Amino acid sequence: MVAPSWIAQLLQFDREGDDFCIREPGRSSAERLFGGLIAAQSLAAAGATVDDGKLPQSLHTYFIRGGRYDADVEFHVERIRDGRAFATRQVTATQDGKVILEMIASFHHPEPGLDWCPDTSPALEFDAAVPKAPVMDFGDLFDLRTMPTDDSTFAVSPFWIRTRAEIEDDPLIQACTLTFMSDFGPVPAALPPTVKLRADLGFAASLDHSIWFHRPFRPHDWHRYELRSVNHNDSRGLTHGALYDAAGSPIASVSQEALWRIE
Repeated sequence: MVAPSWIAQLLQFDREGDDFCIREPGRSSAERLFGGLIAAQSLAAAGATVDDGKLPQSLHTYFIRGGRYDADVEFHVERIRDGRAFATRQVTATQDGKVILEMIASFHHPEPGLDWCPDTSPALEFDAAVPKAPVMDFGDLFDLRTMPTDDSTFAVSPFWIRTRAEIEDDPLIQACTLTFMSDFGPVPAALPPTVKLRADLGFAASLDHSIWFHRPFRPHDWHRYELRSVNHNDSRGLTHGALYDAAGSPIASVSQEALWRIE
């Protein structure tokens, strides 16, 4: 019997009805739960209540307060609507009785129709990117190729990324993997282009995170992640971007606002 992948293991819940629990996610020594992790787990909980055949269409997440790795996380799923083509879920994640995340997720049964996207020139060609050693929380689970000038302790967009291990051929688990990895790049990308990124720049945290899932995702294939800063004021930076496959088709669009208290 093949052992579950690392992401499948992180998505293993205790379940009672529409209430789910992750027992002490404690893989990391970081002070705060990685936002991509808790978002991926919330999407998995929502998806577990949806009829087979409906796949993640979009999610909109608010990170309410920082979570910890040494305490259980509970997820309550509210079934907002079940239609023939779409299903909508609301997920509330709590830890020690306090809300740490709210998510609205939509699921859609695939339908025949047009398939179009604009032609875009890559901001970083794969052959021009260089391997980067893991420098971030959970970074050892991924292969990264970044700009030769990226000497930061982050993954600075644009970059190429893939999982090191194969992931189950399950659309929900693959969407959860995309959700997990989509949180690697937005915080540094939310800075104005005029601000040089450095480790002691100040306090940063994800405030909210949205994903629109466009096309099937194969986590072990190389994908290009491009993000751009579109606004920064009131200690908040907004970034938009997309994850592209090797052929240049957008797999998912991403938007995040990050808090930056620059010292």
